[in-house]
Amino acid sequence: MTVSGPRGRLLTTRRGLLGMAGAAGSGLLLPRHATAADQPAWRRPLTESDAVIAFGHTGPITDGGWSMVHDRGVQAVRRAFPRLRTIYVESVPYSADATRIFRQFVAEGAQMVFATSEYGDFIKDVSDRAPDVAFMECDGNNVTGNLGWYYVAHWYASYIIGIAAGLMTRTGKLGFLGSFPIPSVYASANATLLGAQSVNPSITMQAITINAWFDPQAATQAATALADNGCDFLCGIMDEPAYLRVAVQRGLKAAMWNTGMLNYGPEAYVSSVSLDFNDFYVSQVRDLLAGTWQPQGRFLTLGHGVDRDAWGPSVPEAVARQADDMRTRILAGYVPFTGPIHDNHGRLRVPAGVTPSDLDIYHSDWAVAGVSGLE
Repeated sequence: MTVSGPRGRLLTTRRGLLGMAGAAGSGLLLPRHATAADQPAWRRPLTESDAVIAFGHTGPITDGGWSMVHDRGVQAVRRAFPRLRTIYVESVPYSADATRIFRQFVAEGAQMVFATSEYGDFIKDVSDRAPDVAFMECDGNNVTGNLGWYYVAHWYASYIIGIAAGLMTRTGKLGFLGSFPIPSVYASANATLLGAQSVNPSITMQAITINAWFDPQAATQAATALADNGCDFLCGIMDEPAYLRVAVQRGLKAAMWNTGMLNYGPEAYVSSVSLDFNDFYVSQVRDLLAGTWQPQGRFLTLGHGVDRDAWGPSVPEAVARQADDMRTRILAGYVPFTGPIHDNHGRLRVPAGVTPSDLDIYHSDWAVAGVSGLE
């Protein structure tokens, strides 16, 4: 391992597999009469030059997607606080090796550790044994005395893009690429199809999961299979742009994830669920330095950390306008997921008149009616 200077880096090159969802926890408070000496270090102000902030990424920061977006957040922290030191590890595996990496962060003196994907017990076991260190887990579920979670409420941007998909598909078949059948994938697929069905109720979606977040070869094969099955609009929740290239080759349209990917195929590109963790990471570090950081769960919301990217050049103006009318309504407080909503086995999941909370959607473990291939 090598760490050098205020912007030193800790590097590895491991592949990530699956992080399974855990159960939501509850915050633990200090005793009412605890003294300053009893309080964990993160409750006390910290000098910027003494701060060490660590990041564990699920993939390579050159993936063009998820880990790249989080690395932009790391760079934002460096710009905002040039005297602190950041360290990071790429491609942290979902195994006991993750626990060792997070322990090494603590050993290196990190006062705050970010896991930029969900690592469940692999990070919780470390945080439980390091109460003086602040931990945050992206796409996590646990809140303890020194561990919180954060995630993006991406289902609203997906719904908006779904409207465009519903207006642009010719076959009425959407193709969806996902990593694993986990809540974030269900939420993405469901929201996209519900948006499409809001303009054409007969639209369906065929989904394929490839058991990886970053596997361009598998994503290419899956996208080709979806195209062969008549899907003329590809979407998904992957860490790289492989299926956009397939859309270009096959004359299809595609909506992407993580960041704007227009340059990979402008003729096929419709938009992307675009993420921005910069302000969030800077605010978390600022709170740590001030001694005001608190472990909690937090969603980054539409317009504040997640949004649709600019529309691609092939999106008709009328389509963009209709989709953006919904974006305006959502920003004003409208939630487009009010029941009745049935799953793909015909069971009523959201009763008529009921609107699920973001936390309900975040914990989705079922596919809506019209989705096949995602169980």
